[in-house]
Amino acid sequence: MQSHTDTDARDSVSSALPAELRSRIPAGRVLTDGPEYAEAVALFNAAVDVRPSVVVRCETTADVQAAVRASRDHGVPLSVRGGGHDFWGRAFRPGGLVLDLTGMREVQVDTTRRLATVGGGALSSDVVSAAERVGLTAVTGTAGSVGMVGLTLGGGYGPLLGQFGLAADNLLGAEVVLADGSRVDTDAEHHPDLFWALRGGGGNFGVVTSARIRLHPVPNVVSGTILYPIGRSAEILADLGGILQDSPDELTVDVGFLPGPDGKPTVYVAPTWSGDLQVGNAENGPVRALAGLGTPVMAEVGPVARSATLAATDAMFPFGRMGAIRTRTVQSIPGPAATVLDRAAQEFTSPFSAIVWHQFHGAATRPPLGSTAFGRREPHLMVELISMWEGGERKDDARGGNGGSTHLRWLEELHAALEPFSLPGGYVNFLGPETPDQVARSYGPNTERLLAVKSAVDPDSVFAATPLPGGTADAGSTPV
Repeated sequence: MQSHTDTDARDSVSSALPAELRSRIPAGRVLTDGPEYAEAVALFNAAVDVRPSVVVRCETTADVQAAVRASRDHGVPLSVRGGGHDFWGRAFRPGGLVLDLTGMREVQVDTTRRLATVGGGALSSDVVSAAERVGLTAVTGTAGSVGMVGLTLGGGYGPLLGQFGLAADNLLGAEVVLADGSRVDTDAEHHPDLFWALRGGGGNFGVVTSARIRLHPVPNVVSGTILYPIGRSAEILADLGGILQDSPDELTVDVGFLPGPDGKPTVYVAPTWSGDLQVGNAENGPVRALAGLGTPVMAEVGPVARSATLAATDAMFPFGRMGAIRTRTVQSIPGPAATVLDRAAQEFTSPFSAIVWHQFHGAATRPPLGSTAFGRREPHLMVELISMWEGGERKDDARGGNGGSTHLRWLEELHAALEPFSLPGGYVNFLGPETPDQVARSYGPNTERLLAVKSAVDPDSVFAATPLPGGTADAGSTPV
């Protein structure tokens, strides 16, 4: 039982912290309740029901430093919000202090050096739109609403991966606020161990208030969506397996199962060609060949701005639905794994769920395994298992409550059924506390060095974002 003294002390701290923050940061940006607070705690996944005590809407690095120091002084858990796209809602911690970076979305493009300096709260769409205006683009994932920094820190699979590598491979440097509130600039020559850890180790080492990323002269790609009837999935996936194995760097293909326009499950093929547009768009070219594997339900492929492809994914997965995610890594899909996935797609419990695997090949496979913290460099497929459903079911259903348990049961059964065909570990941006076995093996031979960097820069585990082996970061936030 708590004593009155314990309760009074907690109440004193809870009132003292906002007061101290408001003495250092404009009072209107320190939120504890009201409409602005309610807006600030809305996340991509509506199934999350975590309420922090204080939200600080940071606009400068000095704001971040002040808030980090205040949280340490008052012993309050700290978290960071970028895009708010994490399925676990780790942008928040119960009763904690949130560094809301959504006011730090500026993007500055240096056309001469082909790089962008992006604020810690910038979305992928912010970066791509800014670069596109000057004929460039950034390596991002498939969705524009995902925070650019969080995506990059965890690795960053995406449709340009074959040509230019992971998002993390394109990180050139960062400004970071450490656990003691100090600020450092890190790159290959300055604080190189920290820079190494940031490229794949997640937001576990400090607050990245700005990042410098490499840009590429590919504002337009040949891309689109091809849907095939699920009844032909075995043949389609077998043909695709050979195509993916031999695809050039310029062609990266996402494949999976989605409900089609009539609600029935379909085989989903989403190619992206980042090379010469005439080659990619030719009638006998590599992209349009993907629409000739059978009779498609739909085939919409052609030259398109990268910003449009990001917007299309955002429309498929809007903010405000409930959901959960798991991930597996496999070497190939055709065969027994394809049978497992086909059966699961036939049993979708919601028209908003999806199974998608992302090709890892080309440029992403060429850096030595130890050159960044990212834990896997051989060719593979990263599988997203996504269960999503509309509101109307209780918010705690995503944690196993009444209505959501049907969707979660489907997800967990599929995740377990894929295990015999999966490589150890998984993609850390999609791993949570439910899968400690995958977390433990996600960094492979990089684990020891990664944990050593963590101990050096954040020995008290102030920053707990994507999970680290050993459980040092199984809750908290990363700006995703």
